Amino acid sequence: MDKRYIVITTIFQPTKAVKEFSKKDGFGLIVVGDKKTPFDWKEDNTIYLSVDEQKKSFPNMEELLPYNHYARKNLGYLHAIKSGAEIIVDTDDDNIPYKDWLFPNFEGVFSEVRQRNGFVNIYFHYSDLKIWPRGLPLHLIKSPDVKIHPNELDKKKVTVGVWQGLADQDPDVDAVYRLVDNVPCIFKKNGNIVLPMGTLSPFNSQNTAFRKELFPLLYIPSTVTMRFSDILRGLVAQPIMWAHGYQLGINEATVYQERNEHNLMKDFEQEIPCYLYAERTVEIVKKAIKSNHTIATNLMNAYQALEKNNIVSSRELHVLGAWLESLQNNLCD
Repeated sequence: MDKRYIVITTIFQPTKAVKEFSKKDGFGLIVVGDKKTPFDWKEDNTIYLSVDEQKKSFPNMEELLPYNHYARKNLGYLHAIKSGAEIIVDTDDDNIPYKDWLFPNFEGVFSEVRQRNGFVNIYFHYSDLKIWPRGLPLHLIKSPDVKIHPNELDKKKVTVGVWQGLADQDPDVDAVYRLVDNVPCIFKKNGNIVLPMGTLSPFNSQNTAFRKELFPLLYIPSTVTMRFSDILRGLVAQPIMWAHGYQLGINEATVYQERNEHNLMKDFEQEIPCYLYAERTVEIVKKAIKSNHTIATNLMNAYQALEKNNIVSSRELHVLGAWLESLQNNLCD
């Protein structure tokens, strides 16, 4: 059996989601703490990385990451990789898994959307609500061009690099949706679909699985806002995935979210880069990468180009360099 790990960050005592994930057979659970996490944090069947443990295990990487930022999750990924992970699952401490929670295989015959360029709204395939994922460019919300119709799906043998699972009840939407509507959503059980190369969707860290070959792309940037960080990761990842023969898969909801308390106006402020830079980021990355380069090299080239375009700061390149060095060292252990 593949070594599979779930990685979560938290500032709370063990939540219902953490307790449920700790019981999942065949998966190791790694929880990354921060300065706000209770000092006595503990849960059965769980590896807990306190701030002190992070400093001890990954000193070169840890010292570059800000506290109270989602990017500290990178240290959880490194711990999983050091432990021999073959698959790493990203989720949060407020996403509660259903009993049948699992991801499809990364290789196989799946329903692939017919070729188109640009963004699609994957939520439209699973819901009749006027709902969209965080990171979808706002000017596309009402566009008919982002809809996926049932007659656009063809069964094909594909290689999936990342599976994005959906979340019921309070899915990953942006602050605009929550401020204007905020209707809860239970997605239809419409199976899974795969996006062709050149067709993309924002993907997040809410219920997401990465295969080993793409572990460099787990990197969460630390010099952007937290509400943009995992979205930027997904926008950078997809063109690199295409260059190396991998596609993004979308799986029906296998978790439901009981969302931690948020200040929606602060969320909106942090999400402004999602609205401004999503399409631009994809174009920048596509121009910066080459199919004959390694994934790690393409990742660095992508962020160098983003830095030149003022989407990330120069400090991001130092953090990314430490990530790639740590990744290489731990993959070789």
